[in-house]
Amino acid sequence: MKWNTIRTKMIVFILLPTLICIMATMFISYHFSTQSLRTRAVDENTNLLFQGTRNIESLIQEINRLSLIVYSDSEFYRSLEAGYEDMLANARIYSSLNYISSSMPDISQVYLYGVKDSKATLLTQNTPKRWQGVPPYPDSKITTDSAVSLQSTHLSHSYGLTAPIPQFIPEPVFTLHRRIERVPTTKALGYLSIDVKLTALTDIISQLYDQKQEKIWLLDGNGNIVYGDNSEEFGKKLNAAWYDTNIRDKQSSQGYFEEDKAMFIYQNIEGPGLNWTLVKQIPVSYLFREANEAATINIALMVLLLITITTLTILISFRITAPIKQLTRYMNQVQTGKLDIDIRPMGKDEIGVVTERFRSMMDTINNLILREYKLELTNKTNELRALQAQINPHFLNNTLQIIGTLALELKVPQIYSLLSALAKMMRYSMYNEEKIVTVKDELDHVKAYIELQKERFENKFSFRYDMEEALLETFMPKMILQPIVENYFKHGFNHSRSDGFVEITAAELGDKRMEICIQNNGNAIPSAKLDLLRQKLQHSTRTDIDLLRNTEQDKEATGSGIGLPNVLARLKLVCGDSAILTVDNLRAGGVVVRLEIDIIAERETI
Repeated sequence: MKWNTIRTKMIVFILLPTLICIMATMFISYHFSTQSLRTRAVDENTNLLFQGTRNIESLIQEINRLSLIVYSDSEFYRSLEAGYEDMLANARIYSSLNYISSSMPDISQVYLYGVKDSKATLLTQNTPKRWQGVPPYPDSKITTDSAVSLQSTHLSHSYGLTAPIPQFIPEPVFTLHRRIERVPTTKALGYLSIDVKLTALTDIISQLYDQKQEKIWLLDGNGNIVYGDNSEEFGKKLNAAWYDTNIRDKQSSQGYFEEDKAMFIYQNIEGPGLNWTLVKQIPVSYLFREANEAATINIALMVLLLITITTLTILISFRITAPIKQLTRYMNQVQTGKLDIDIRPMGKDEIGVVTERFRSMMDTINNLILREYKLELTNKTNELRALQAQINPHFLNNTLQIIGTLALELKVPQIYSLLSALAKMMRYSMYNEEKIVTVKDELDHVKAYIELQKERFENKFSFRYDMEEALLETFMPKMILQPIVENYFKHGFNHSRSDGFVEITAAELGDKRMEICIQNNGNAIPSAKLDLLRQKLQHSTRTDIDLLRNTEQDKEATGSGIGLPNVLARLKLVCGDSAILTVDNLRAGGVVVRLEIDIIAERETI
């Protein structure tokens, strides 16, 4: 499909704006959809994380409230302050620790250290174990101003107590540590540590995210993972650039950001001894899944719409441009010379009006041609005969003189063959009724001419030819090859050489055209004369009256007589303006003349 056609332009200019509008609509729709989904996701997940942080705060507050029993239980407090050596005091201590352990199902174990008598008590699986004369466990010994601290997730242990604990299996826990103070001072009476299983956080956090698509982390103030998707990372530092850049160094208690093709939403959890951050990661692909599904549907609809529009556009463009193409075909037929074409009406629109006017114009032209046709044929026939009549009469005189001299001097039978050759040439050239002959006939005429020239120049040259068999029976204008060969003997033959040659070849070029080459090894044409000859050949036309005048000026200008312009004029008269004749000097010496004409399969009457 060519760009400069109306059909192509119609298709492009209809489809292109449609495609641009559809794609722009899809882009804007997708952009607003993603923005809406992003805003909605931020709002919903911010509220969800806020509720989750409230639940985590309540859990920590509940654990902290349990740790305050040491103050509300006066007997427990006095025993811790004075020391608890007797069985009754030990029973009170165990009862209070057991209350703390049994108040929440997720409490793993409770550790108590009394400063007064350096006694440590560890309650595991409701079984108390006591050690005396041991130092407090370092993580439990709070030395900061705050009496409460939360330790991030770690594996449960025996708080440095060396005695074996039956059926003790370490598990991930987080711990609330409290320093028991002598009120109203901050002097430590003891240290209380409560290990809490991560199941307490699992019940809360599992409701905050989609475990198949999203991720969530609960981080302490140092970036250590309190809780997350991967249990192997519990208690380890989170190695993520987005945390250091967008959360830890920020002062805001909540917010969101996008990085690494994901949306991150975070919420801080603060309280006594508590500085945690809840972070949720939502992949953009999951966040925008609804928009992507809608975009996929829109693309499918767009493809269907484009197919429909393209089909309709092509049908409409073909309907509009088909009459134009038909009118173009009519004009091409007229250009080839077929004037009696049947031009049919093409409707009543503008194109139909143009077609009707064209038909009327062709009728007028045909009427004029009918009146001028016979005169044109007569003029053309006379023109061709005038061109053919320009055979050099001196050639016949010279030939007769040669034959006569030979007959007087040698008295041999060879004279007969020479006379026969001359007779053939005279009959061929003077039989003016035939204007179109076969290639074989034209070649036979050249052979007769060569036979005479061999006698004239004492066999100082050779003649050879090579023609495709199929081309011998095709037709060409009469008296074309012999004038070209004659130029060799007039202007190019070197009398001092005995190895001269003339060669004629013919081959089919394709597209129903053939090429005939006539070359020799004689003298080359001087550059100035060759340029002048080419100019005359280039500007030659079928009606060029100068070619009909055999003047001495033409002979001297071209260096080859009027033979080649004569040949070209006759070629164009018979074969049309597509006939080509070129002349070139050969590098090895000599001249080559190339003829290129259409192959004529049947004899035409001119």
